Amino acid sequence: MNKPRLKKGPTGGLRVVALGGGTGLSALLRGLKQNVVRRSDHHPTLARPITDLAAIVTVTDDGGSSGRLRRENRMLPPGDIRNCMVALSKDEALLSRLFQYRFRAGRGLRGHNFGNLFLAALTHVTGDFAEAVRVSSKVLAVRGRIFPSTLSNVHLIATLADGKRVKGETRISRSRVPIRKIELSPRHVRPLPAAIEAIQQADLIFMGPGSLYTSVIPNLLIPEIARAVSRSKAPRVYIANLMTQPGETTHFALSDHLRAIKHHVRGRVIDAVVANRKSVSRQVAGRYRAEGAEPVLIDRENVLKMRVRLITGNLIEEQSVLRHNPPRLARLLVDEFLLSHHRR
Repeated sequence: MNKPRLKKGPTGGLRVVALGGGTGLSALLRGLKQNVVRRSDHHPTLARPITDLAAIVTVTDDGGSSGRLRRENRMLPPGDIRNCMVALSKDEALLSRLFQYRFRAGRGLRGHNFGNLFLAALTHVTGDFAEAVRVSSKVLAVRGRIFPSTLSNVHLIATLADGKRVKGETRISRSRVPIRKIELSPRHVRPLPAAIEAIQQADLIFMGPGSLYTSVIPNLLIPEIARAVSRSKAPRVYIANLMTQPGETTHFALSDHLRAIKHHVRGRVIDAVVANRKSVSRQVAGRYRAEGAEPVLIDRENVLKMRVRLITGNLIEEQSVLRHNPPRLARLLVDEFLLSHHRR
């Protein structure tokens, strides 16, 4: 199988775009930022070959603090974008902790994150959510650029296996009935021009990790984004979840995730898939099994039949919940897709 070829960015580094949402995208960005250099640096090293890192974030969240601000202030949900800003901040110390601070008391304040409120206030001051994100990113000295996938007020609608239609990301995530189809309402929304430009100029495109139907696919439901990814000559890499999600991906093998993306998107958008091969501890696996989740099965033959390159590694970080380990994930991606270009 021929590998898509990476091309160098204007200063010898590479331009990377990551699409997604939720905690999965934040973990990816937290790892990748260690490989970012400024365009003004004279000699980017092989260990840090990225000169431009752009995150394109889904804006369909309607729960928690983000959902409240969305309903009460008629703004885009700030939570996923706030997490990306903190993940990409130069130093995740005091300011980053402040942006993640959640109020635990106070009528009207309880449950809100400071960063969400900051973005809400700045949106009203500037009159532009994208500008609020840009200014906030400066405050946190973010190593990269962050774009909402659209400035339109979009919601998710899922058609379930039983024919029922469910509206809203929160209600969809809570459903335990398999999803047949996911769509945006309204269907035809415009993306940020800067997001499309980032995809068009990208040397490498990552999608995920994150909830398949509520984080990964929603960005690709925006026609211009899907078209830009499909037309890109850059390697397009899907980073799979560690575990299945009850309802969304119950009993899904790796190829089922790829098939779902293909079902929702016109044109080819995935050249390679990255998945975890490390076993989950018995105790943690048992806890997830009780909730209806299991490790994503790597059905290698089915994946290869889809003409998708398969890359696996030890990507797990076990704490109270399972997460991708940002440094290990970044090392695998750098070795497979960035440093390999310099070796050729």
